[in-house]
Amino acid sequence: MIGLDPDAVAAALADKADALRQALEAQVIANLSGAILTPRSGRLLGSIDSDLEDDGSGSMARVGSDDVPYAGILEYGGKTAAHDILPSKAKTLAFVTGGAQRFAKIVHHPGSTIRAFAFMGSALDALQDDIETGLKAAVLEALGVG
Repeated sequence: MIGLDPDAVAAALADKADALRQALEAQVIANLSGAILTPRSGRLLGSIDSDLEDDGSGSMARVGSDDVPYAGILEYGGKTAAHDILPSKAKTLAFVTGGAQRFAKIVHHPGSTIRAFAFMGSALDALQDDIETGLKAAVLEALGVG
């Protein structure tokens, strides 16, 4: 006979969700460590965090980046608008293009089309089966069936 203890089921789900959250965060970090994107400054990689929230009626696992403005365009792709680039720390901009050092007071950038890298979506896809079977197994075990 199945023993229904809602608190035991909730605790089992929270424990499994926490383990899965950690696995998902590790996969996102792996994706940003060269599997999908190679870090340049490390800012996006360093911004990845996760937590497990329990409001008393259920648990929710979250993995993401809250403080890097370009995270969304790298995940989903998109277009940037044409814009001017002005120097912020000097009187002129300095950059190398065509193998030569260039200097300019302003650069008129035409905008860019950025392809989607899906560093988070692909992590979720990679763990989808583990998430589904893990949560199901946690419930069945808490009910005394698994």
